[in-house]
Amino acid sequence: MAQAGETGFYDSVPLFDVFEGVADEANYRALPDDWVLALADIVNSTGAIAEGRYKSVNMAGASVISALMNAFDVKSMPFVFGGDGALAVLPASMSGRAKDTLSAVKTWVLEELGLELRAALVPVSDVRAAGLDMRVARFKASEDVSYAMFAGGGASWAEAAMKAGRYQVEAAPPGTRPDLTGLSCRWNPIQSRHGSIASIIAVPGDKGSGPEFQALIADIVALADEEERHAHPVPELGPEPRFSIQGIEAESRARSPRGGRLLSRVWITLQTLALFVCLRMGWNLGTFDTNRYRRDLANNTDFRKFDDGLKMTIDISAARLALIEARLRRAAADGVSRYGLHQQDSALMTCIVPTPMSRDHMHFVDGASGGYAVAAAKLKAALARP
Repeated sequence: MAQAGETGFYDSVPLFDVFEGVADEANYRALPDDWVLALADIVNSTGAIAEGRYKSVNMAGASVISALMNAFDVKSMPFVFGGDGALAVLPASMSGRAKDTLSAVKTWVLEELGLELRAALVPVSDVRAAGLDMRVARFKASEDVSYAMFAGGGASWAEAAMKAGRYQVEAAPPGTRPDLTGLSCRWNPIQSRHGSIASIIAVPGDKGSGPEFQALIADIVALADEEERHAHPVPELGPEPRFSIQGIEAESRARSPRGGRLLSRVWITLQTLALFVCLRMGWNLGTFDTNRYRRDLANNTDFRKFDDGLKMTIDISAARLALIEARLRRAAADGVSRYGLHQQDSALMTCIVPTPMSRDHMHFVDGASGGYAVAAAKLKAALARP
């Protein structure tokens, strides 16, 4: 269990509740030098997505966050979900256990999901030695949940170092399992209501490290805000409750090893059935308030973030999306930004729900047909062009 003093730095970072604040440097605080970045991503995630394995890719990314939160029994850990991977930052005193946790996740992802997970632990001091920084802010998504935002270039540098084979964390022995309590993927894809689900990544270009890039972020957010509920991809009262056999199977793999999975599958099925009946009928169950849970589900969803660049998965009309893309193209032509954008018909939600009775459940959303991974591939292609 993490001690209060070890995580007190992040708790002291002030909250901001207007998303445009991601472009305001005043909201960010420099991470301590003796902290580390714990990061991971799926090797060839675009190939897995081309095979239709969207849920597995997102489940693997969210498993990194779930396992680290459970390993340290801390809910205020600064992290960001990237669709096919994740990043968390921790005090160096936690790095030994974080390494063991990432090792276990690597093994679980390979054995249960058939995917290869890359993982690394990168000291913040090495980021700064490379001439970059690692700063963090806290965006208040709701009264009960906040999400970390990262700036300074350090996260991107660490990811590139990991992909180059540095700071690698090796897989644990076969059969090793992380604690993935609370990780679930019970929801079916959420259909667009306004036109399409757009996954957007915009990062600074050669001339975009200052006010010009901040102005671009403000413009993109303002254009998206003109859509109903800021282009939130999840309906105000949550997704339409529908049974997801694939989600139940994925959750049973997270909860139990092979050979002992039948009881878990039955229990998860009964839980899911009870939850969805309550949601569909509007029934409360004991202290479980159905309408409050549905509102919290939407409010707690992390559909926009800043991780050395703007990342959004939004439900938006064709007309507004055209305005956003035109603004992105102008910024790219001016050298202010490079971007990747991918459209699809629906969004996919993966959740960390310690208990439905609490209100701090977290929900990660991505495009259901590639989302951030395909947008990142398009961004990579853009970066390779002169």
